[in-house]
Amino acid sequence: MARMIHCVKLKQEAEGLEFPPYPGELGTKIWHSISKQAWANWMDVQTRLVNENRLNLADARARTYLKEQMEQYLFEDKDVEADGFTAPSA
Repeated sequence: MARMIHCVKLKQEAEGLEFPPYPGELGTKIWHSISKQAWANWMDVQTRLVNENRLNLADARARTYLKEQMEQYLFEDKDVEADGFTAPSA
């Protein structure tokens, strides 16, 4: 049976993640309050951020930047997107 949570990003009841996807307290916070769907959405945004900004994840500054963007996207309801990215029209 799926673990249901109230997703703070989607603002609705949704299936929760199976385990904390990030280390430490932040990972636990995500596990408790972010749904699988919201996390998958973040993973898409994160991929675009890494690719469009040519981030080197071996660089601590790049990881710090991504963590800040993740927190803004998931918990502060900020519109986080790669510079120059245009969503495909439907």
